[in-house]
Amino acid sequence: MRAIFSIVSLLVVLAVVGMLAKKQLGTPVVPLNNPALNDSGLTLPVTSPGATPQAQSLQIEQQIKQKLDASTQPRPMPQE
Repeated sequence: MRAIFSIVSLLVVLAVVGMLAKKQLGTPVVPLNNPALNDSGLTLPVTSPGATPQAQSLQIEQQIKQKLDASTQPRPMPQE
């Protein structure tokens, strides 16, 4: 009796997880030109369109390093 309840509960959990996974995979992808993303201040790194994937990844890596370095610099304090 105990084994039957555990198997039935396992099947119920599997069904719920399956429905949630189907719902998640069925949602459409947000396009990159969404105005809501542009208002959030999110900017994607710019790469050369004809460059190889390796060159593009190096370019993106350098841009991210530059932005991180700029963000870690202390702000200038106003002279009073």
